[in-house]
Amino acid sequence: MDYIRTSHSKHCIAVHLIFVCKYRKRLLCKCGDMMKQIINAISEEHNVNILEMEFDKDHIHLLIQYNPTQSILEIVRLFKQISTYRIWRSEYRIFLRKHFWKENTFWSDGYFASSIGQVSEETIRKYIKEQG
Repeated sequence: MDYIRTSHSKHCIAVHLIFVCKYRKRLLCKCGDMMKQIINAISEEHNVNILEMEFDKDHIHLLIQYNPTQSILEIVRLFKQISTYRIWRSEYRIFLRKHFWKENTFWSDGYFASSIGQVSEETIRKYIKEQG
């Protein structure tokens, strides 16, 4: 992982995020690849670098690198809100209606975030690649 240089800073901030599907439903078995594409697009639009990403049946792991001007909460909100909006406008909306008939939701309310300062990057990468 390289340092990011801007005109006023040099930084290397990385975090491991996990988002879980609402009610632990195994939605990513069917629409996981589409969700990865959506999250990649969001990361490019909002200047967040995804180092690794993999999903299991009911959750997704992300290893991201971001700017110090962004907060973890801001990044989590961006990923969860925009990905939910976009997945419901995709070809999977009929599949999702079978699981969520009252509201257009996808992710559970919480999230997991951990800086990778005390664990090597290779350990986190290996863990994420072995998911699913």
